[in-house]
Amino acid sequence: MTFKEFGLSPIILKALDDLGHNVPTSIQELAIPNILNKKDVLGCAQTGTGKTAAFLLPIMENLIRKGRNTQGIRVLVLSPTRELAIQTRDNCRKYGTHTDIKSAVVLGGVNQRSQEEVLKRGIDILVATPGRLLDLVNQRVVKLHAIEVLVLDEADTMLDMGFIHDIRKIIAHVPKIRQTLMFSATMPKTIRVLASEFLHEPVIIETNNKALTVEKINQSVYFVNTCDKSKLLLDILRSKEDTSTLIFTRTKHGANKLAVILQKNNMDTEVIHGNKSQNARVKALSNFKSGRSKFLIATDIAARGIDIIELSQVINYELPNLAESYVHRIGRTGRAGCGGIAISLCDKSERKYLNDIERLIKQSIIVVKEHSYLVNVGANNK
Repeated sequence: MTFKEFGLSPIILKALDDLGHNVPTSIQELAIPNILNKKDVLGCAQTGTGKTAAFLLPIMENLIRKGRNTQGIRVLVLSPTRELAIQTRDNCRKYGTHTDIKSAVVLGGVNQRSQEEVLKRGIDILVATPGRLLDLVNQRVVKLHAIEVLVLDEADTMLDMGFIHDIRKIIAHVPKIRQTLMFSATMPKTIRVLASEFLHEPVIIETNNKALTVEKINQSVYFVNTCDKSKLLLDILRSKEDTSTLIFTRTKHGANKLAVILQKNNMDTEVIHGNKSQNARVKALSNFKSGRSKFLIATDIAARGIDIIELSQVINYELPNLAESYVHRIGRTGRAGCGGIAISLCDKSERKYLNDIERLIKQSIIVVKEHSYLVNVGANNK
């Protein structure tokens, strides 16, 4: 199947052709026809499978078909993180490059006045983080009376970050008659409950997350004592100094502490997490994407929205305590059909996390037994 078979406008198809996108992914193939038909959709697919295009393309197509017969913002996309919001806005611009559809982003951590100026000029699609948007709504800078489509993107992350109360307050300002789309990387019971609250008779779409996770990613794990983790990490990074590497920690403090260690060892390293200013986060991500810095340390939440097609490897310096987070982490490599490498450093306290991960992905991760800091692990401990 190709994008042409959806009946998209030539100006949308031209943008896709310019980007080299010809064949839709599974989530796109399933979601686009339903969104074009104005159905509410609850979509679940793994990180890196094209969820953003799955909702943006049909939304933009419907805007083109209807024409501009109302004043005000017509589409609202709520995103959990600043990085994801910016990425979604950038995709709006790419897909709409040959159209007159205008898009903008509002988020915390940057000057509000510049965002107000953009909004005054008039836009069709607004991408926003909940906190800043609610501030602007309360100040009456943003009016949501003309919203035709509401999108809750990465809904599971927004729940994890405690945005549900802000989301409810925002939705109170949105017309009851609308199309609502909810996309998520996981489908826990809480997401289904939320969908029943906000969506009307939704079409539920789930793709096979677990099979996609392991298909083209070479996964391995090193057993190591906690005190030796940083030394092992340095050995791994030095063995592949030209390899762009995204390194995950569980906490912001842990990310900062590890960055100091790498920088002291003359490794150009960036850090991205929720306590960093927006300018610092944008600069860090830009340096990493451009190759000026080979290493980027991130926490799980901050990494949502990092989209780098040719990312060589992901290293779990600390294993996540939720198995699903492992899926999201390693999904940052092996994107768009490319191969990838995922390495995990596991100390004694993290063995239970590793067991949960292997149960989720339904395979054993290869144990690397030849390294300087090897810890003996009995069969009963793995």
